[in-house]
Amino acid sequence: MIHLPVAVPDLARALDLARTLARSLASTPEVDVAGTTVSAEDAQHVRHWVFCDRIMPDRRRCAREADHVGTCLPNDDP
Repeated sequence: MIHLPVAVPDLARALDLARTLARSLASTPEVDVAGTTVSAEDAQHVRHWVFCDRIMPDRRRCAREADHVGTCLPNDDP
């Protein structure tokens, strides 16, 4: 587990930044992009999922944001 504190004004921007960072590290085999969460420094026990964690029929995870509207899309990462 790596904790990387950042300064952003709100949850939406924190989720955006986390998505960008996670996707940029997705080719690193040690990184579990689907497990990415965001929390406030003073409430680390309250985590907000960044990505949808549903398993698709082909056993890959959904590539969309957490709590998305509509159908899941398969993650094309190997």
